[in-house]
Amino acid sequence: MNLNEEVELLKGVPIFSKVEQAKLKLLAFTSERVNFAAGQEVCHQGDPGDTMYVILGGVADVLIDTANGQIAVAEMQRNSFFGEIAILCDVPRTATIKAREPLSTLKITKDMFYRLVAEFPQMAVEIMRELAHRLEDTNEKLRAATKAAA
Repeated sequence: MNLNEEVELLKGVPIFSKVEQAKLKLLAFTSERVNFAAGQEVCHQGDPGDTMYVILGGVADVLIDTANGQIAVAEMQRNSFFGEIAILCDVPRTATIKAREPLSTLKITKDMFYRLVAEFPQMAVEIMRELAHRLEDTNEKLRAATKAAA
């Protein structure tokens, strides 16, 4: 995938949709492209996190450690992003991300992430929207699990 293709893909990611072309080109150029094989972990729950990822291609599972082992709680695919919570909150990774099939990602450093958020406040709004959607989805799953257990 060349630089222009990566820029076009980044335009399709909601948090970057309002970022100007030149900044997306800089982001694509300064970010590291990282590929993962099927079954390979991208990051592990509890590990420190100083980068976020955008999925350029492939599918990954979001896994949470429980007393009974890991459980899959979500699926991520092209245009999805993850790792922003560790960056925003300075907390360890909140989940394990594992490639279900060959996965192509763009790895974005904490410094570049904050630079973009500072220059494009709309990006911060889009991140909040995505986090709110994820929280609501989690709450819905908890309500369903509680109802099923009762």
